[in-house]
Amino acid sequence: MSLATVRELYNETACEHNPKKSEQGCPTPVPGRAAGGCSFDGALISLVPVTDALHVVHGPIGCLGNTWNNRGSLSSGPMANRLAITTNFKNNDVVFGGEKKLYKGLREIIAAHHPPAVFVYQTCVTAMIGDDLQALCEAVSKKAGIPVIPVEAPGFIGTKNFGNRLAGDALYRHVIGTETPLASHPYNINLIGEFNIAGELWNILPLFEQLNIRVICSLSGDARFHQIAMMHHAQINMMVCSRAMLNVARRMKEDYGIPFFEGSFYGIQNTKNAILTIARHFNDPQLLEKAEQLCQQEFDKIKASYEQYRQQLEGKRVLLYTGGVKSWSFVGALQELGMRVVATGTKKSTAEDKQRIVDLMGDNATMIESGAPRQLLDLCQKYRADILMAGGRNQYTALKARIPFVDVNQGRHISFSGYVGYLNLAKTIVQAINNPAFEQARTPAPF
Repeated sequence: MSLATVRELYNETACEHNPKKSEQGCPTPVPGRAAGGCSFDGALISLVPVTDALHVVHGPIGCLGNTWNNRGSLSSGPMANRLAITTNFKNNDVVFGGEKKLYKGLREIIAAHHPPAVFVYQTCVTAMIGDDLQALCEAVSKKAGIPVIPVEAPGFIGTKNFGNRLAGDALYRHVIGTETPLASHPYNINLIGEFNIAGELWNILPLFEQLNIRVICSLSGDARFHQIAMMHHAQINMMVCSRAMLNVARRMKEDYGIPFFEGSFYGIQNTKNAILTIARHFNDPQLLEKAEQLCQQEFDKIKASYEQYRQQLEGKRVLLYTGGVKSWSFVGALQELGMRVVATGTKKSTAEDKQRIVDLMGDNATMIESGAPRQLLDLCQKYRADILMAGGRNQYTALKARIPFVDVNQGRHISFSGYVGYLNLAKTIVQAINNPAFEQARTPAPF
């Protein structure tokens, strides 16, 4: 990947994090700092949910091992993406180059598995020794007769979030726009940045099916390669995650005239807003009326359980440490349960995300930029938080401090999206807060 291409990707004009006073755009990486994941990590976890393709990591086995299974994306069919494939770079490969090894390996796995496509990921070592991934993938593609897509995202280029962008760039350059749906449909959408964590996509798809709205592709949760290739036939894109693959939505708007908006399926009101925004786009009064009725029907189904959970959670204080779209969408969802969010994380949030937080929590909203354990515990004590909701890495911090904890990040196994998922969220919080172990742990020993 050329330096000019990297600089172009850093300067993402549609991203609120792009400083207008800076020529570079997003912050450049600092050598030696890869905390929170590198570009390779971000690219791999963004594309591995494409379930029918093979994913090959061209580099040392540690690159694959350290990133594998970081995101709990589920598949409703093919499991080819669950194969952990790497060229397993050794010292001799560094000296003599790894192109022949990669070429032979790609021909073998394609012959054995017959995938519709193969993604090949560049890593730091193979980038530094100069392996020409682009040319090699083109050669294998011609021989095998299937797309072999180079994903040039060596870790030293940037952060995990920048790796998401590099993955989106690879898809836009090599995949999107290469196929056409077999049948036409009046209402077509894409969900970008939806990774089907714990099956969350499956809570949403039935809603669109009832409205006769076709989801061409969820990028990339439970996606198929041919669905990505047909994304340019949608009439509107919904950005489910504000940071992941924003460049794809922006370029589809520029090249195909497809508008996009950012929304969330966390919480009753957020889910309703997303569905109605999509329905309004098609300028069909009957569709909009049907969408409004559907939202009311789905809420009526969960209303009794929702009110029971709300009674148990009314007034409970929660410290929320996450980022991106969850930094504000979970705030609204928790407030709907009668809970008070005392602080929320904004490390990966855009300026627009932060404004939404202020709109929900007020001008004095406490925003957390750093999730150091000591800081989180101090905030829990300061605000007398009843529960900490954060990523899996914060779980043991909470448990050691005898604070109830709920995992809200990509490693969880419970879906929180849509109406069904909202009940899962409420139930999980109630179970955590009411767990008798915490009361016992806080009670002084009788002796």
